[in-house]
Amino acid sequence: MQGKIALEEHFALEETLKDSAGFAPADDWVELKGRLLDIQERRLREMDANGIELMLLSLNAPAVQAIPDRGRATELSQRANDYLAEQVARRPQRFQGLAALPMQDPDAAARELDRCVTSLGFRGALVNGFSELAGTDGALYYDRREFWPFWSEVERLDVPFYLHPRNPLAKDAAIYEGHRWLMGPTWAFGQETAVHALRLMGSGLFDAYPRLQIILGHMGEGLPYSIWRVDNHNKWMRAQNVYPAKRKIADYFRENFYITTSGNFRTQALIDAMLEIGADRILFSADWPFENIDHAAAWFDVATIAEGDRFKIGRENARTLFKL
Repeated sequence: MQGKIALEEHFALEETLKDSAGFAPADDWVELKGRLLDIQERRLREMDANGIELMLLSLNAPAVQAIPDRGRATELSQRANDYLAEQVARRPQRFQGLAALPMQDPDAAARELDRCVTSLGFRGALVNGFSELAGTDGALYYDRREFWPFWSEVERLDVPFYLHPRNPLAKDAAIYEGHRWLMGPTWAFGQETAVHALRLMGSGLFDAYPRLQIILGHMGEGLPYSIWRVDNHNKWMRAQNVYPAKRKIADYFRENFYITTSGNFRTQALIDAMLEIGADRILFSADWPFENIDHAAAWFDVATIAEGDRFKIGRENARTLFKL
């Protein structure tokens, strides 16, 4: 399929490069490093060779979210966004931007999102999971009430928010002890992000801000295949799920979330996701440079789905959601 749009596609600044070093064996680091730092050369060749018209670019992970100091997180966000705006301006028909945000400071994050959307022309934001903050014991998840004014600004600006994975903090990762191979994209990324998304759904956030649209990668981080059980476990018991939200979790998942194919190139998984959330809420992505663009495109272009669904997932849903 020609004209595909991909939206979980990353770059790095020199100072955020090492954040990605742990996700590649030493022998592959030179290759991954080169992919992360390149925007205008090999990336474009890969896009042209695989029918990708446009990429929405975002900073690598965890980057800003792993900086405990509010001021430094804000400064890095601004520099990363300014750099990305310069790169997009060189080829706006091929690249668009998703903002990095200092969620350690919800007010600063709201201001930076406004700047990125209204002044730099970005199409939304991508945030790498929970944030760390000096003086707090643990991760900051965005269902907390201090983040609700930020979400109000996201709704006002009418742009999507991509909730991208990161590994759990060391103190929260005891379940992986002795099995570090389960960290990262193998398992921990999906588990961490799915729980964060469920917290957002159960918090009442989408009752207060019903027009919010959140994107999850990797075919929904396992949620399409678990969402029925979240709402329907032990149904004979008198006490069911107790949370502030007014509706079933599946209602929010189907109305306030999109998912992408990033890093999950499996037709059976795609079809199941289509049955659960609908083809109108699935978006093509590759997850470059961590996954190969040709692997994503070669799979998607011949996946056994209807051509109308392929066109929507590959292109039109993103055009509508991001107002391209």
